[in-house]
Amino acid sequence: MTARPPLSATEHRAITDLNDRSREIFRQIVESYLATGEPVGSRNLSRILPMTLSPASIRNVMADLEAAGLVYAPHTSAGRMPTEMGLRLFVDAMLEIGDVSAEERARIEAQMKAAASGHTFESALAEASALLSGVSRGAGLVVTTKSNPELKHIEFVRLDPSRALVVLVAADGSVENRLLPLPPGLPAGALLEAGNFLNARIRGKTLADLKSDIEVRRSEMERELDELTAKLVEAGLATTVGPAESRQLIVRGQANLLEDLKAAQDLERIRLLFSDLETQTDVIDLLSRAEHADGVRIFIGSENKLFSLSGSSLVAAPFRDANQKILGVLGVIGPTRLNYARIVPMVDYTAKVVSRLLDQPR
Repeated sequence: MTARPPLSATEHRAITDLNDRSREIFRQIVESYLATGEPVGSRNLSRILPMTLSPASIRNVMADLEAAGLVYAPHTSAGRMPTEMGLRLFVDAMLEIGDVSAEERARIEAQMKAAASGHTFESALAEASALLSGVSRGAGLVVTTKSNPELKHIEFVRLDPSRALVVLVAADGSVENRLLPLPPGLPAGALLEAGNFLNARIRGKTLADLKSDIEVRRSEMERELDELTAKLVEAGLATTVGPAESRQLIVRGQANLLEDLKAAQDLERIRLLFSDLETQTDVIDLLSRAEHADGVRIFIGSENKLFSLSGSSLVAAPFRDANQKILGVLGVIGPTRLNYARIVPMVDYTAKVVSRLLDQPR
């Protein structure tokens, strides 16, 4: 299980300022909010507290907690709910994190192995995202480093006189298509000839390797191919070979976020969250901040600028290869009342299962 992060100076002061009675009332307010999404009042608290306190005494403590910035009243004369600061204090200092049961561990491992067996590793990551969405009220997210795989086949397919499709089939079964503009006057057989030239040199090579090989053997290519076909080969590789590594985002379970909405403002919050998720670059940047954590990292509400308007929380953990190189991050995003006690260990364990799968031949 991930180690609990050290408390900030503000959190340390806040927790040490709470006596046992205040701490228990604060705990019950937060746990009630996480379970129901609703504020809790003094009368209800008096029934569930493990100590005997009158509603008036509880209201006095709630007022002190509010003055400390840990809870607030969403409506006049209503109960109290935790603030983002209160949630952060609870998660960092008071949350009782359980463990993943043996049954859940077996289910996670079986689902992940089935998804990875005979398929691309991306299918296993998509399964991890779907699995995490299934154990939360949120959406499952995975950001992974997409490396250049070894290629199996390249084909140029003409779409119209000015455009062709470059079809890249990798050894792991993945397929990528890219549009390629065609030079005027290209001979009819040039696309086939260019594909044959590359496929004769493709075995065991990534796109980056193939591009380097062609540059080294430029004179050989110019002898075998006419000028326009040679340019087609170069253009095709230039179109498909980008940076050695790029990021991809996998999201599953967005529909979960539409369930259990309490009010119109909840629907607006989810609309804003969907808008955030469509901004993939920003989501990837945010998830990447969890890459250097030793275990699970939790972002709550406005602690991250991206989700400040939608009031959402993110629970994320990195996964690594056999050399402990971080290859990506997976996690759950949803309302701030996520079931942290359940989701944190699930995210942590799923990341470990994905890391183990990376060590196995596929």
